[in-house]
Amino acid sequence: MQIRIRSGGHDYEGLSYVSPIPFVILDLINLQSITVDATNKTAWVQAGATIGKLYYSIAEQSRNHAFPAGVCPTVGIGGHFSGGGYGLLLRKYGLAADNIIDAQLVDVNGRILDRASMGEDLFWAIRGGGGNTFGVVVAWKINLVEVPSTVTVFTVEKTLEQNATEIVHQWQYVAHKFNEDLFIRVIIERVNSSRNTTTIRAAFNSLFLGGVDRLLPLMQESFPELGLVKEDCIEMSWIESVLYFAGFSNSSLEILLERTQPNTQVDPANFFRNEQSIPSLSSW
Repeated sequence: MQIRIRSGGHDYEGLSYVSPIPFVILDLINLQSITVDATNKTAWVQAGATIGKLYYSIAEQSRNHAFPAGVCPTVGIGGHFSGGGYGLLLRKYGLAADNIIDAQLVDVNGRILDRASMGEDLFWAIRGGGGNTFGVVVAWKINLVEVPSTVTVFTVEKTLEQNATEIVHQWQYVAHKFNEDLFIRVIIERVNSSRNTTTIRAAFNSLFLGGVDRLLPLMQESFPELGLVKEDCIEMSWIESVLYFAGFSNSSLEILLERTQPNTQVDPANFFRNEQSIPSLSSW
């Protein structure tokens, strides 16, 4: 019988709780402990915690430390880390997996292994090789990264009528050359135009590790086609930027502790779903 390991249950394809054959779910939801050591810039995070809880716990200890993981706070640590884990800090600090320095893994024989006892090959594999593969990782030790007291965010939207195609084309050629403190992603959507017709909108969504006065000259030098101006930019702390990118700008930090959130940015009409659900007991 298969064993499916679930830490957050956030997988869009349902791989932690979907199978065409009978299976057992090993749910890590109760393993949520997080211990942050801001002095030594490390933390131990259990696999059932969420990204949001990790960010919240770091901010409780220090507003000048962060961790380079994803933008959706309800994603479980276990699946995110074992899949690599990319986010808005990756240009400067890499993936979440690049900042993992130890782990606790239960192997097929029930042994609890750390980095030293599992060996470097297995430790390498669990950091990006996919969950539910090499054993059950119950906790991760991570390195925290430094962030400034002030970061800058912006979202600039361009439609086809505003030369979105040309600007996206240029972004593809220059994004990898940006200053490492600057991350810009593009979100492309179909929207209704002012003429009651359908058009395409490209949203340039950015996090910059620094103030707006430093950002604007960099943008003028490396990506003037976007036409960024000071009025487009908002300065805030890094933990406030977490709320901004999650779509909760007007919420308190405590929303990061919620495992389920009523407001989602996922469009159900464009949401990939595996139709194979958990088999009923009668079919076993």
